[in-house]
Order: sequence, then C-alpha cells, then structure tokens
Amino acid sequence: MARRRRRRSSAGSLGLVAGGIAALVVSAGIVAGMGYLYLREAERPVLDEQTLCPVTGPTSATAVLLDTTDPISTTTAIDLRNEFQKLVEGIPAGGLMEVYLLTEREGELTRTFSGCNPGAGDSVDEWTSNPRMVQKRWEDGFQKPLDQIGSTLGTASGAERSPIMAAIQAIKLTVFARLDERMPKRLIVASDMLEHTDAFSVYRNGLDNDAYRGSTAHDRFRTNLEGIDVRFLAFQREGGRFPMTELASFWKAWIETNRGSFAGFVRLEGM
Repeated sequence: MARRRRRRSSAGSLGLVAGGIAALVVSAGIVAGMGYLYLREAERPVLDEQTLCPVTGPTSATAVLLDTTDPISTTTAIDLRNEFQKLVEGIPAGGLMEVYLLTEREGELTRTFSGCNPGAGDSVDEWTSNPRMVQKRWEDGFQKPLDQIGSTLGTASGAERSPIMAAIQAIKLTVFARLDERMPKRLIVASDMLEHTDAFSVYRNGLDNDAYRGSTAHDRFRTNLEGIDVRFLAFQREGGRFPMTELASFWKAWIETNRGSFAGFVRLEGM
C-alpha cells in the first residue's frame, strides 16, 4: 500500500510540474507577443506636427503640376479629378506630396499643398495606438486638403503664356533638389502641354525638337531630371491643332534630353 501511495504522489508531482511548464510557456508567449507589438510601435517614425512627415525625412516624393492657365471641359475635369484621387491614394505612408498650380509667369508657382501621408487608422495596432486619432490626423492633414484641391480642378481663367518647361525646372529645384538623390521621385504634369513663352512656343515653332534646340529656351529651361519619373496627363482643348501622338513624342524627347525618365503620356477624356 505504501508503494502505491508513492506512485500516486509521483504522478501528482509530475502533473504539477507539467502544468507549471505549460503556464510558463503561455506567459512567455504573451510577454513575447506584447513585446513584439510595442517594439513594432516603437519602430513607427516620429512625425513632424506641421508636415506630418517623418522627422528623419520623407521616404518618397511626388510633385504634381496642374495647368490652370486655361479652362477645360467638364468631362476632362472629371477624368482629371479621378486621376488625381488615384494618385493621392497611391502615396505611401511617409511619402511626400506637393501640389503646384502653373501660372503664366516663368518659374512662378503657386503651391497649394505640401505634406506627407501619415498613415491611416488601419495602419496601426489598436493595442498600442489610437486608430481613431491616427485616422483623424490622416483625414484632416492629408486627405481633406487634397480632396478640396481635387474639387476645384477644371476651373481656370485664360492666360497669355504657358511656361510648362520653366515650371518643371522650378519644381526640380525647389522640391527634388533638396531631397536625398536616392529617394524615389516622380513628377505628374496635368496640362494641355502647349508650351508658349517668348523663348519658345509650339504655336510659332511647332512640335519641332530641332527648332527647340536652336532656341534660347534650350539653355534657359534645361534642368537635370536624373532620377525623376515624369508622367503626363494631357487634356485637349477645343480647337486644338496638335495631335496627341506628336505632343507625346515632343515631350518624351524633352524629358530624356534632360536625363529624366519618361513614365507615360495619358490623354484625358473629353475636349
């Protein structure tokens, strides 16, 4: 009988040890899980309160040039708003976006937005952050201002000049030149793409690259676009006399001459 009691006692002790080990394993798993969550949250970048960019700098840069020197049709404006919204939605967390309006004065830009995507509420963990607060910061500081810009696209008054090349040059110098050269950069130009200045005008010179290279505009507007992807959203105004294929070829040559990467030429709907 004594031997049986010792066996029962040994079995009970083994059960307690096994239970203790299981509890330790579960506890260690919980601690490790919480540690991982807090470590992941600690790795989230600290943001500047004004720009919502990481204090260490943005992770990418997108500049948008909107040609508002002349009005466009309602259909084209709707298509442009759709393209603009897709562009906004594609900005990654930490990515910088700046929006400029083209003016008729060479190199003079009107900046309507500058800031980074801070990340929406669904990008954080509710255990370690406040998703509602993060979502509100994203809406108030990033999405709503850009929505407002999108709602005004298509409203413009006539202008005497359209210095697109000078505007691209100015954006390169004011936006991209101050950033790390290794950073992904892209420029989106929404315009009728009809360059018209005293130095060079497609109305006077046509879409002639040789004529451009022989003009004062060649040296005046040259700019190093190396490392920058340039994409065009082109709209055709009523009465336009230049085929879109020829416009695309002219601007592709101009971008590549200035060492940039031609990322496409899309004709928006309407006229």
